[in-house]
Amino acid sequence: MPNVKIVTDSSCTIEQSVRDELNITVIPLSVMIDDVVYPDDDELTGERFMEMMAQAKNLPKTSQPPIGYFAELYDELGKDGSPIVSIHMSHTLSGTAEAARQATFLSGSNVTVIDCGFIDQSQAFQVIEAAKLAQEGASLEEVLAGVEKVKDHSKLFIGISSLDNLVKGGRISRVAGVISSVLNMRVVMELEDGELLPITKGRGKKTFSKWFAAFKDELAKVNVKQIGISYAGKLDFIDEAKQALQEMFPDMHIPVLHTNPIVATHTGPGAFAIMYYTD
Repeated sequence: MPNVKIVTDSSCTIEQSVRDELNITVIPLSVMIDDVVYPDDDELTGERFMEMMAQAKNLPKTSQPPIGYFAELYDELGKDGSPIVSIHMSHTLSGTAEAARQATFLSGSNVTVIDCGFIDQSQAFQVIEAAKLAQEGASLEEVLAGVEKVKDHSKLFIGISSLDNLVKGGRISRVAGVISSVLNMRVVMELEDGELLPITKGRGKKTFSKWFAAFKDELAKVNVKQIGISYAGKLDFIDEAKQALQEMFPDMHIPVLHTNPIVATHTGPGAFAIMYYTD
């Protein structure tokens, strides 16, 4: 029987070399900047997008691919009889997973859609695990079990320098946004069950460093299998975090990647995410 094929969307921040090596298919979402629609593909880098967003008159808008796009892709990938696992960001953040599910009814292929409950490199953790298992010849059931295990053992923390974009995009309450705007606070949140839950907030650069010190203490208590660091725009804290985590885990390759336009639209500049999963 043909190997399982893995699909994800461009909200999944993943190294190009890994994507190519594991034969992962990435469906681009779209970003509209001042009435011009751009596919979130390899040409729209995170750095280029940050420049475009800074010059835009309005907050960019993101949208998932049409259902027909999913269906056509599933038909193409599955024409040799391969089962397909399609892993997408949390339904609380986007309608992408639901569009993928609807497409399964239009496709003749055997497609299993997974709402990963996360985004960015936490989404990539599940995608990479699925792709590795598929490459090893694992069955569909084994791939799904592997993905579920990673999902259940994942954590994602996000630091925001300003809540303006999250408020404008409707991703967080306007009351919290007003408080942050008035007091110029930085906020660290955890993505849990698809919801952003505030953990700490404070004024100035030390907010992130103070949270990070406590985070490292917690990290030292668990058996960490993989860590990822993502960021949007320039942020000095990223260098501090990478150096400290690399010292804690000297044998681990820790990807430090500019996040994708889908995520950066809502975080704005000066944001970071640190995510990990355990055995």
